[in-house]
Amino acid sequence: MVGIHTVVHSRRRSALTVAALGAATALLALTGCSTGGSSANGSYGFPEAKQDTSSTITVWVDADRQAAAKAFEKANPDTKIKVVTYDGSANGSNSFRTKMQLFDRAGSGWPDVVFSSQNTDASWASQKSNGKQAFAAVLDKGLVSKDTLDGFAEGALNPCTVEGHVYCLRNDLAQAVLWYNKSLMDQFGYSVPKTWEEFQELGTKVASEHPGYIVGTAGDAWTPEVYMWASKCEANNVTGPKAVTVKTDTTECKRAAALLDTLRKNGTVPAVSVFTPEFVKNYSGKVLMMPGPAWYAGAIFNNPQSLNVPAGQLGVAAPLPWKGEDKAVTGNVGGGTWFISSHSKNLKAAEKFTQFVTTSPDYQVDVAPGYPAYADAATKWIAKQESSKYFATSLEPITTAGSQIWDGWGYGLFSQEAIWAKTITPAVAGGKTIEELLPTWQQAIENQAKVDGYKVN
Repeated sequence: MVGIHTVVHSRRRSALTVAALGAATALLALTGCSTGGSSANGSYGFPEAKQDTSSTITVWVDADRQAAAKAFEKANPDTKIKVVTYDGSANGSNSFRTKMQLFDRAGSGWPDVVFSSQNTDASWASQKSNGKQAFAAVLDKGLVSKDTLDGFAEGALNPCTVEGHVYCLRNDLAQAVLWYNKSLMDQFGYSVPKTWEEFQELGTKVASEHPGYIVGTAGDAWTPEVYMWASKCEANNVTGPKAVTVKTDTTECKRAAALLDTLRKNGTVPAVSVFTPEFVKNYSGKVLMMPGPAWYAGAIFNNPQSLNVPAGQLGVAAPLPWKGEDKAVTGNVGGGTWFISSHSKNLKAAEKFTQFVTTSPDYQVDVAPGYPAYADAATKWIAKQESSKYFATSLEPITTAGSQIWDGWGYGLFSQEAIWAKTITPAVAGGKTIEELLPTWQQAIENQAKVDGYKVN
């Protein structure tokens, strides 16, 4: 199965990055984009540097997106690019923003194109900093065609949209679905749950009848994006450029916390990261179900370095609703974004590269591991994955879930993953329940939001 089975999602691989960027001096040497004297009124809604369409563009990618750069070079040999590998701001490292701030102070050095594994960067990259020109070029004022922008899946560009304008293009969607091992479910005589309540009931039954088998995990920083987001927990409702509503004491938050606490206690949703040797050692062949993003297929299940589930066993079901709710919603775990620098001296080449890596089948269908954000590429990607005969079921639920991401969980400047990892993870390891930690989580979110200049409602 090409493209999906050996790739671990970059967002979770900061420790495996091939070439992390060093100090500011090294960074300046690696990049070559400078303002070079900018015009006050550019053609695309921002001040432009003097353009040189023959110049080499510098592209920053994470380890996994090196394949995107190679695909572009193969398809466009006449366009010169220089590829620099960095951590992609994995796990909320904030390296993208930190490095751009260094270049802002230096007045030069910005790369032409940057890939980020985070969905929160448009919130700062679209804004001026200390009077300096915003890093991100606005894309919907002519730099990227309307036809291209309209070709992205509904809602795919929401993380890129600030005050009505688009500042980045989405690489892939990371909608959460319910993965399950059809062979094991059939063997044990279990039916795929239709609600979260049934999911919890089945987890309780598994703990009793098949101890050692699991129905999910809760040891990664993106746990709230899988469970809390899918429960409409309003812990991260970004309502404006600098406004956020935080309510972790609601029924929606408490029911998700109680579910996790119940299943953690009986061992069917262990607090272990899916990217650890412990997970592979203890749970290979024992994952009955696992709610998680679309990219789990290649990063976890069909990956020889992880669970390595044989062909014909892995099934996928649509996101689960809570009892009494007409429609299920789901969370989003990553996805990745591409930015064009407003400082670029070769906007034409930068746009050409960014459009290629987000829309072209040469990368998004033939090479990319994740479900493309560009609708036409997504359709072709699904067809290709299904033709491999690896999956035990149709992949249609992944497509359906792409339009079910709840819009009450926003894309603010602060990283919810970093807050959860710092606040909840160690406390849970110390014996506390998630439900009793909800006020602590609330306070931690409020504190970080205020540090970043948000008005908290």
